[in-house]
Amino acid sequence: MRRFAILVSTALLAACASPSVYAPADSARDPGYREVRIENNRWRVSFTGGSDLPSPRVADLALRRAAELTLDNGYTWFRVVNDSRDQRGSGDGPVRGGVSVAQSFGSGGFRASGVGVGLSFSPGSERRETVTLEVLGGAGPRPLQPNVYDSQDVLDNVPPL
Repeated sequence: MRRFAILVSTALLAACASPSVYAPADSARDPGYREVRIENNRWRVSFTGGSDLPSPRVADLALRRAAELTLDNGYTWFRVVNDSRDQRGSGDGPVRGGVSVAQSFGSGGFRASGVGVGLSFSPGSERRETVTLEVLGGAGPRPLQPNVYDSQDVLDNVPPL
């Protein structure tokens, strides 16, 4: 019975947690990146990560996507002109709930027994964090200012998932 409970607990955790992915997000609430071109050299880039990623890693992946966009559009560096973060859900982990096991016996002349397993979870309790950056792409020598990044250096130092 103990082995069964461990198996069920593992399946419950796997079913409820949405792992982070480094790919285009299907919607604003899904893990992954999204971008909107605002002007020729300006984008709004966001990356949403799940509870499997710490906050600094979510921010790094937003920077990585900004670096990819700027290089793909002929720029060699970018400046972050706005940075916002949004965290939703529980910080306690991806699952709330548990496993319950019950046993019942019949009474009187009819003797029957059975074991049931109940699972409960709250899928809305998973923590998700979104980092949104507004970036300006530039070419030529990189200005030595805060919030200005060399696009190729970011790609070389921030691996995708």
